[in-house]
Amino acid sequence: MSEFSYFALFILILIWSTLPFGGLKAPEPTRCSSPPTSPANIPKGSCWPKLDVVFMKTHKTASSTLLNILLRFGQKYNLKFAFPSGYNDFNYPSFFKRSLVHNYQPGDCFNIICNHMRFSYSEVHSLVTPNATFITVLRDPAHLFESSFHYFGMVVPFTWRLTGPDKLAKFLQDPDHYYDPKGFNAHYLRNLLFFDLGYDSGLDPRSPQVEAHILEVEQRFHLVMLQEYFDESLVLLKELLCWELEDIVYFKLNARRASTVPRLTGELYRRATAWNQLDALLYRHFNASFWHKVEAFGRERMAREVASLRRENERMERICIDGEHAVDAKDIEKPSLQPWQAMGAKTILGYNLKKHISHQYSQLCRKMVTPEIQYMTELGVNLWVTKLWWYIRKFLQI
Repeated sequence: MSEFSYFALFILILIWSTLPFGGLKAPEPTRCSSPPTSPANIPKGSCWPKLDVVFMKTHKTASSTLLNILLRFGQKYNLKFAFPSGYNDFNYPSFFKRSLVHNYQPGDCFNIICNHMRFSYSEVHSLVTPNATFITVLRDPAHLFESSFHYFGMVVPFTWRLTGPDKLAKFLQDPDHYYDPKGFNAHYLRNLLFFDLGYDSGLDPRSPQVEAHILEVEQRFHLVMLQEYFDESLVLLKELLCWELEDIVYFKLNARRASTVPRLTGELYRRATAWNQLDALLYRHFNASFWHKVEAFGRERMAREVASLRRENERMERICIDGEHAVDAKDIEKPSLQPWQAMGAKTILGYNLKKHISHQYSQLCRKMVTPEIQYMTELGVNLWVTKLWWYIRKFLQI
């Protein structure tokens, strides 16, 4: 980037950090006292879809794809979402507070909470019924770090000192030399999963608090999904929530162009894992528990269900997607389908819909390819600050 671009970015970061982020003080603890209406006349003993879901949306973990699934499901059943006000996240990276929910009143209950936040269990738990299902997604920490470094690196000022064609490799040669734990947006570049889940990402990995936090996550979340086994995770989610196959079909959203995803060599992978050791401990624990769940579900049954999901995804691609594949941002025809891009790059892919889609599938096709910002706007969320940031970036071409 040019010196002007760096200067403009610095000014934007200063402005962004001073914007009012809603919600002055969280109200006194109030139990969720007015549950949203649920379908009546449920036959005794039948499997009825669970409607109350808290999705702790972690960063760079295929979470935008899962968000799309939840938004579609919520629309299907006319459920009540807890959305942020003005933004597409809940004042991240500050801790979540219930007062950040748009039009929140003490005692309000919600069916679905699914936007980015820094997790606060007590605050989130106060907004849903006791039988709400808590889910989240993890990813191999080395690959998550690589993705986060390339997506968020431009808004982490201490990375601007890095030189050379491969800034990631240079950083990992001596991360302590470059990393400033108190630096603006520093949380994106070390133990991001631990941070998102509400814990101190700078803990000594040998501290007993680390194991205590991991066990706490296990107690609080009914399902911890894995990005690397996304289809298997969705099958487990479908089983847990008693959903239908049609509820979990998806197209990959917010995926990068393959040519921009560098392969981590053995040494770089080792260094990235060591740098994110808290996340590595977290991931190792839930990788093991995930496969225990798969064993309990049944390996052969899982293989059949995954095959069914992939066939349905492919069928929907043939019905919906022009060319049956994602395209570069410059080739997306409709502005309403343009995904949010990282600073200084346009590497996130999107989709073009076929010109003639049968009435039976037209709405579903459109929803499945609609990016997060546009989908939330369609649902009535006022994202004026996020959109203002979008227009400023577009004007400055950063």
